[in-house]
Amino acid sequence: MTATQGGPDPGTGSGPAIKLSDLLGRPLTARDGESLGRLSDVIVRLRGGDRPLVTGLVGKVGKRQVFIPIDQVSSLGGAELKLASARLDLRRFERRDGEVLLRADLLGHRLIDVEHARLVRAADLQLAPRAGEWLLSAVATRRPRPLRGLLGQGPGEVFRDQGQFEALIGHTASAVLRGPFARVRRLKPAQIADLLEDASKEEQTEILGRVHADPELEADVFEELDEDKASQLFGTRSDAEVAEVLSRMRADDAADAIAELPQRRRQPVLDLLPPGQHTKVLTLMGFNPTSAGGLMNVDFLALPASATAGDVIAAVRSAVSIQPEALTSVHVVGDGGRLLGVAPLAAVLQADPAAELISVSDTDPVRVGASTDAVDVAVLMTDYNLMTIPVVDDRSAMLGVITVDDVLEVALPEDWRRREAAEPPDSRRGGA
Repeated sequence: MTATQGGPDPGTGSGPAIKLSDLLGRPLTARDGESLGRLSDVIVRLRGGDRPLVTGLVGKVGKRQVFIPIDQVSSLGGAELKLASARLDLRRFERRDGEVLLRADLLGHRLIDVEHARLVRAADLQLAPRAGEWLLSAVATRRPRPLRGLLGQGPGEVFRDQGQFEALIGHTASAVLRGPFARVRRLKPAQIADLLEDASKEEQTEILGRVHADPELEADVFEELDEDKASQLFGTRSDAEVAEVLSRMRADDAADAIAELPQRRRQPVLDLLPPGQHTKVLTLMGFNPTSAGGLMNVDFLALPASATAGDVIAAVRSAVSIQPEALTSVHVVGDGGRLLGVAPLAAVLQADPAAELISVSDTDPVRVGASTDAVDVAVLMTDYNLMTIPVVDDRSAMLGVITVDDVLEVALPEDWRRREAAEPPDSRRGGA
């Protein structure tokens, strides 16, 4: 969407839009034409999913910054900003709770481009009228570049709807009005993790502070973070706060995270974990992180040989705490948890509900020991086209399961998190 001053704004549909860069510095005049000063900033109030509303201006009168209510300005569209009121309050401007300054807080600052899951910088902002009010309607994330040799004139900025962006304002008093980062919740945890990798310390604090409103999402994001970055972010939190996040993470990811903590913090954090998670994490920390035992997840679906296909479907339906990737196969176990076979979930779904689970299982499945090297695990899973592979002890008892995403993390280059993700062929790139 492209819009420039003087043209209609597609986001509001009621008149010409004005660029903030064109407004800043405009003369402020009294009703009788007397010069008062110049426009220094524009104030908006954020309203959740609605467009931010312009509530006033900040004018520079002499050496003083003063507040001008928007209803005292006769028009924003002229070459000068004329006040409709005969009086001007010359008290020094002080920001109130919930007020956002477009120049100080947004212009030139980074925003989250939610549509493309990346951090961008606001090169300009656009205001548009609607029903007698002025709203923040659009954002440009790059300045126009001259087209050399073609009349010396470059293209205008590409403005996109402000609803496609999440502001990183860093102003605590406006946080309540911004709501719980609803737009960012549309992103996948891995995308939020990528934002955190690219963010400054202040931006990280704000992003995590808002994601914290959804504890499950917060845990998913920490699972996707680079271990060094996760350790850095945990370093700013208390042991109890770290344990709260780890309690919701997959046990293998939680074990990796604790291993990255300073030695003095590991045991205190472990002791604060819920009993079930504590046992799982402690077990996993006993294995070499580059071995099958270090890669596996101890949550998996296992049923006795006498179970039917119908029993499996009911068990899958209730297995809400197991990683979905680990549910592509069902493990048949006997006495002492001894692995008797593995059944692909697809084969179970295609079988008669009354059929015994063992009848649709591979009774000699590919499996590895806990000490098997991670590279060997990757080779086996590739050779046999496996989505998961069971890990067993010396007595063939099930210890855990490794999923393909666990193997990819050790098989990909070390800097894979730094690579820009490939976009789907039907994606539409914006103007960033």
